[in-house]
Amino acid sequence: MFVNKMPRYEILSADAMAVLDKGWRRIVTEIGIEFMKPEALELFRAAGQTVEGDNVKFDPDWVLEQVAKAPREFDVQARNPANTVHIGGDSMVFSCVYGPPFVREGDVRRDATMEDFRRFTKLAQAFPELDSAGGVICEPNDTPLDSRHMDMLYALMTLTDKIYMGNVVSGVNARDTIAMSEIVFGSRAAIEETPVCISLINCNSPLRWDDRMLDAMWEYNLAMQPVVMTPFLLMGAMSPVTIPATLVQQMAEALTGIALTQLVRPGCPVIFGSFLSNIDMQSGSPQFGTPESGIGLLCTGQIARHFGLPWRSGGGLNSSQTADAQSAYEAMMTMMPTFLAGANWVMHSAGWLEGGLVSGYEKFIVDIEILRMLMAEFTPLEIDEASLAFDAHLEVGAGGHFLGAAHTMERFRTCFYRPLLSNSENFDRWTRNGSKDAAVRARDIYTKKLAEYEAPPMDEAVRAELEAYVTRRRAELGD
Repeated sequence: MFVNKMPRYEILSADAMAVLDKGWRRIVTEIGIEFMKPEALELFRAAGQTVEGDNVKFDPDWVLEQVAKAPREFDVQARNPANTVHIGGDSMVFSCVYGPPFVREGDVRRDATMEDFRRFTKLAQAFPELDSAGGVICEPNDTPLDSRHMDMLYALMTLTDKIYMGNVVSGVNARDTIAMSEIVFGSRAAIEETPVCISLINCNSPLRWDDRMLDAMWEYNLAMQPVVMTPFLLMGAMSPVTIPATLVQQMAEALTGIALTQLVRPGCPVIFGSFLSNIDMQSGSPQFGTPESGIGLLCTGQIARHFGLPWRSGGGLNSSQTADAQSAYEAMMTMMPTFLAGANWVMHSAGWLEGGLVSGYEKFIVDIEILRMLMAEFTPLEIDEASLAFDAHLEVGAGGHFLGAAHTMERFRTCFYRPLLSNSENFDRWTRNGSKDAAVRARDIYTKKLAEYEAPPMDEAVRAELEAYVTRRRAELGD
């Protein structure tokens, strides 16, 4: 977990915030939001909101009263207490790419497998820059659809001792996540006291929360597990083409979804979610790592703080098909504003390729390097008498050099950032060492990490109980 003590970069004036505030209020009062779950509609009706079919029109002040019930900050406990994280405030928590059905390894792009999922999970455990392997790091297409969520959860719970994400395909899958979590952490009471997983609930933008997402949200709310209520906004497709209109839609969707979580169980931890980018208006393809998405990130951070909520956005997003220069500069275009805006929960921090269709091994390492560099850059500079190095000037004098000075010799091992991936050899040495570009060096790094991987210790009785649960449920599901 990285604590970002640098000032936040806020670009919205008080007048702009007031205009945005009027905008989301108008959407929820005049247009309304659809909720495709009858139980949700009944809760809203009982709370005095206007329900017409699946559409709910809201009193904005009531929405804000509900939102205020959510905690501003909270902890998520890991199996290893040293990996427990804090969500909110200055904390930034990072997890892997989420959701791709394909993987890329070198020049090969193929369907993802369960072995790929395990390998990415091991890599997430190996790098301290990541606080979580995430959830669906890739979609293992070689396992049965009805039970693969348990295979993934079992890997996350045994191959790492960091926090993990819950499955949200259905309410049934959410209940399996909760049951397996109870086994790992001892009881329902233990996970309700301090949550153990974070789950992504996506809005079916524009202006609709669908039943499958709400079913999963409901189960996690009842168990006091945090959910990320996330409008899924690609400007020009799921929202209008202007950034202000998209921000207003995002506020309307996220705030009403958060209000529902507090109706299900007041005080349940929740995260203001944002997934905001745009489409290519020539081809219609999604674009990532764009200036517009960066501006949206900066605005969203300011908006979430305005409502007193922890928030999610950012990551190493890009549209490139492979781990090339485009994948790196577009990822940096997203990750830099992620740090400037101080996102609390950052998904897709490592491995995202091809607009989220691909989990890339080489890209995973590129993103770890980006994370390491930004963490160094966003660590406040300590200025004291020793750092001024006056004695070094006395030793070297005018016209000399500091390479062998006592001050340098005392500090050379830690004075500058030491890269994981970058190479600064001269051309002749680089050639003698095989003329390896960044992608080849990244392959060497992840291959070495996987070879060196050691599973974190786990109580064998707990492991056996998890295995028995998965076996029993797989039979019940008919796999």
